[in-house]
Amino acid sequence: MTDLPRLALNPELDLASLRDQFRRNGHVRVPRVFAGGAPELYRYLESNEDWVQVANHDDGAHEVPWMEWQQPMSSLRTELEPGIFARACDGFQYSYAALRVPPSGEVCEDPVVADIAALMHSEQMLAALTAVTGVKAPTFTDGQVTAYGPGDFLTGHDDDLAGSGRKVAFVLGLTPQWRLEWGGLLLFHELGSMDCAGLIPQFNTLDLFSIPRYHSVSMVTRAAPRRRFSVTGWLSSTQ
Repeated sequence: MTDLPRLALNPELDLASLRDQFRRNGHVRVPRVFAGGAPELYRYLESNEDWVQVANHDDGAHEVPWMEWQQPMSSLRTELEPGIFARACDGFQYSYAALRVPPSGEVCEDPVVADIAALMHSEQMLAALTAVTGVKAPTFTDGQVTAYGPGDFLTGHDDDLAGSGRKVAFVLGLTPQWRLEWGGLLLFHELGSMDCAGLIPQFNTLDLFSIPRYHSVSMVTRAAPRRRFSVTGWLSSTQ
């Protein structure tokens, strides 16, 4: 699908109000972030067959073609899942489907993912995010398009990678008509605390939150009739 309308920021965004929210809370959710193209982007991602299931393991990350992962008798899934859930009990663990969004200057064969990358690295996007977050001379590192289906999750972490220059994390929500009971919530919480704040996936929204901030994605339940789609990555700076 190469005729997807080019994604563009909504020109009616109130950047001053968004900036005030981010300064107060270290987080802001931007509704209706795209002026057009979001429904077509969702349909493209939903029908894409190039997804890979990714999960960390003791000996590194594993990548399994998503269509193979979904087979009822998938030998790789049967082999890997017990370890995935065991490590989730007391360590950092993730399991979800992904498409990699390349950094600026790297060629991407998928024209739609390339459009996403171009928008995230565009002067217009970086200028708007500077206005909201206050990050000076920002750049985007590589990110990924993610799809969380039943059984997928991401345990707690703070995105603070030494030497990366990460300042702000973003989650571009592309999931229509999602219910809280289906899981897949973006959760903010602290180590040792019993309190948390959760955000339900929404369509055409952009969540921005400062780094470091401890967060996770709750497991998607079998009741979910569709997958939870988003684009995730980081706004970085050396200043």
